[in-house]
Amino acid sequence: MDFPKLDKVRRSAAPLQLDVVDAYVAGRLSRREFIQRGAIVGLSMGSIGMVIAACGGTTTSPSASGAAATSGASSGASSAPSAAGSPVSGGIIRIAGQRPVKVDPVTMEDLGGYGITSQSFEFLCTATNKDLVSIGPGLALEWAPNADGTVWTFKLRQGVKWHDGTAFTADDVVATMERLVTAGNSGLKGVLGPGGAVATDANTVTFTLLGANGNFPYLVSVFNAQSLITPKAYVAGTTFDKVPAGTGAWKLKTYNQQTGATFERNPDWWGGTTPLDGLEFIFFDATGPMVTAYQGQQVDAIIQFDVLSGKSLLDDANFNLISAPAALHRQIWMRTDTGAFADKKVRQALALTFDRPALIQTLFQGKAQLGNDNPIWEGYPYYDSTVPQRTRDIPKAKALLAEANASSLTATLHAGQLLEIPDLATLLKSQAAEAGITLNVAVESLNTFYGAQWCPKQVKPEDPPCFGAAELGIVDYGHRGTPDVYLNAALKSKGIWNSSQYGSTAFDTAFSDFQKAVGVDAQKAACNKMETILLDDTPIGLPYFYNYLAGSSKAFSGLYASGLGQMFFSAVSKTA
Repeated sequence: MDFPKLDKVRRSAAPLQLDVVDAYVAGRLSRREFIQRGAIVGLSMGSIGMVIAACGGTTTSPSASGAAATSGASSGASSAPSAAGSPVSGGIIRIAGQRPVKVDPVTMEDLGGYGITSQSFEFLCTATNKDLVSIGPGLALEWAPNADGTVWTFKLRQGVKWHDGTAFTADDVVATMERLVTAGNSGLKGVLGPGGAVATDANTVTFTLLGANGNFPYLVSVFNAQSLITPKAYVAGTTFDKVPAGTGAWKLKTYNQQTGATFERNPDWWGGTTPLDGLEFIFFDATGPMVTAYQGQQVDAIIQFDVLSGKSLLDDANFNLISAPAALHRQIWMRTDTGAFADKKVRQALALTFDRPALIQTLFQGKAQLGNDNPIWEGYPYYDSTVPQRTRDIPKAKALLAEANASSLTATLHAGQLLEIPDLATLLKSQAAEAGITLNVAVESLNTFYGAQWCPKQVKPEDPPCFGAAELGIVDYGHRGTPDVYLNAALKSKGIWNSSQYGSTAFDTAFSDFQKAVGVDAQKAACNKMETILLDDTPIGLPYFYNYLAGSSKAFSGLYASGLGQMFFSAVSKTA
């Protein structure tokens, strides 16, 4: 241990940063977890590298590169391997993506919308080409918390211009945050209040939070997809195709929800000149046709596909495969306030019918991890593996149904037409039948599913969000680098995506403890409480977390993705 080198970092570290350093030195964080967590709390890459070197690791400073940091993809899990041949400038790449349901940057809820808007608009903190968890500098160059994590200061990148030529300033960030707070953003609700973001000067924004939060940079990053920074004058409710002027590498040329979108290079992008001239997005409603289009050389890249539809791509010698474990999952919501699932014994019974290993093998050929009916993924450093794993138990399910006078339960299971979800619904129907539960499966287009079944708009102002949700359904959740959005939006009382209408003082308190925690040990203790509470209350079933799968033709290199519908092309080039 090189104590002088370590002490140099410790002397300049804020308390929140010091906790992360000490956790790594004590062996409670792996090297990878330390790099990820250190970046979140604002440790510089130089300081992170110095701590690793002091502990006997490599002296090479780890990169927190953003969209334009490299001319080719790294070997990280979120990026495709570099293609053979020399990169050449010019040309376009054709991308197969999910058809967007909504392209309002403030209120969009679908992966298709996330992918399109992020080509022109940018985040304070962006994804890196290292993995699906790390974040790095975007429109913010650096950030740091105060001693207790209640105030975060972000230094902005200078010299950035909007697509119309006007200068990007701190006022744009403040206005964006006010719009998100007003809309009850899934990540920021209860974290940042009106007036909480202040422009200290033209290049600095100070966030004064409603309480301590050790994960705040994630909530203004690519992993909170609606936190894209829009201009100060942007009006809430405006759609991306009407006012597409962002700060990003690509300028929107054409947009048609039925067919696709095209983008051209932004010659004034702060990150420099992109190798490609432009992008062409082609929209699809299902992944099978995406794979067929790739095999027919009609597209060059696929933002996301599932194992069942894309099995042929897994061993395709001409396909650069992106494959990585992720927090991607499906939540099977059950209304806790009314109807057949208001009794938690019935919810527990349905969850006990899940044959999780069989689902993982059938739907993903093993490319998934067990879920335990909560959204805290095993890849998070604060996941607590000591909470017992729920396993299939048909006799116990039958007994619980009998106690609840629900032995002949019949319900409609609603689902959207997306990836493996219709197949999941069919399998759940079959598995539940063994306990005497009859599930009638109703699959519909995402265009209607989100607004009609999952989270209908409030009819009365006093109604909680998603008050009109169906009593049972399956909804998709994209990958996030932390579970804050899942917990805050889907499970906290009156959360903006709380289709279960779940309300638990005990859970809300444990989630508040997690948000306030300034160290990994305290976060893990809070996760233990939340995992335990959710296993007992079972407002949702969550049978698995599945691997992110995407990729491109080997005629291109430099592509990487977030696992949340966004794919990044600023460093992509064709190969000679």
